[in-house]
Amino acid sequence: MSLFVFLIGVFAVWKPEALSWVGPHIPVFLGIIMFGMGMTLTVDDFKNIVRNPKGIFIGVFAQFLIMPAVAFCLVKAFGLPPEIAIGVILVGTCPGGTASNVIAFLAKGDVALSVSMSATSTILAPLVTPILTYLLADAVIDVSVTSMMMSIVKMVLLPVLLGLAVHHFFENFSRTINPFMPVLSAVTVVLTVGGVVSLSAAKLLDVGMMMFVVVICHNSFGLLLGYILAKTFRLDEKSSRTVSIEVGMQNSGMAASLAVMYFDPIAAIPGAIFSVWHNVSGALLANYFAKHSENGKVPSIEVKVS
Repeated sequence: MSLFVFLIGVFAVWKPEALSWVGPHIPVFLGIIMFGMGMTLTVDDFKNIVRNPKGIFIGVFAQFLIMPAVAFCLVKAFGLPPEIAIGVILVGTCPGGTASNVIAFLAKGDVALSVSMSATSTILAPLVTPILTYLLADAVIDVSVTSMMMSIVKMVLLPVLLGLAVHHFFENFSRTINPFMPVLSAVTVVLTVGGVVSLSAAKLLDVGMMMFVVVICHNSFGLLLGYILAKTFRLDEKSSRTVSIEVGMQNSGMAASLAVMYFDPIAAIPGAIFSVWHNVSGALLANYFAKHSENGKVPSIEVKVS
């Protein structure tokens, strides 16, 4: 999918008018993606929050601490203009991405923890994301907290809950459509990125390289610091790898959607680039863990805790 996302991004720069129709429908596309995520959830995933409160609390705490803080530091370090800075901050304040569960599985991590972390951070997003965005970005750009809360509820929370309800109450129906949901989600992700790029294609050529550097730094620090923080709180190796992946992989589609709705279209560029890069880096990290496995166990990276 990363290849298709990259290709449609190139096409959108070359022929932006061909994908300009996507812009007004980006919130709908995000709703489809989140409905697909809800279809993968079960009631047991929420019961896991009670069974493993420590791992989920640490993971979600790391999610909403590390990525917003790193985003803020990168904005300051690179001296980004407000219309781009808000896009980086939005990526940092959004919940974990839907692809993180697959990456956690490939990395031989704790998939149950990954799913529970994604679900928990997504449910908290309508409250936490607008407040963090306001605290970090309101000094440089006006942020409407209540409006953003309602948009996240409509675009993210309600579709997830609807998907969960369909999966739980209409099991036969969900079994029928589940095989098609990953393809539908992938298509909507690709179209969303293409639409975002088409809205600011001219400006992208000016800031594209710098944005790639910022996004790579943001994602890399998230993966590394997520692992270190998990180890600091003495989580086991599987859980630490899962927290690393969950923290480093953001719901960048949500960030891009909010940017288009509330700010300059160029603010969606960090989210669009992140959509490509975090899948690449996540796959590389999962491949590293898998290749260095012995009997399903991955050697721990030593982190000394005083």
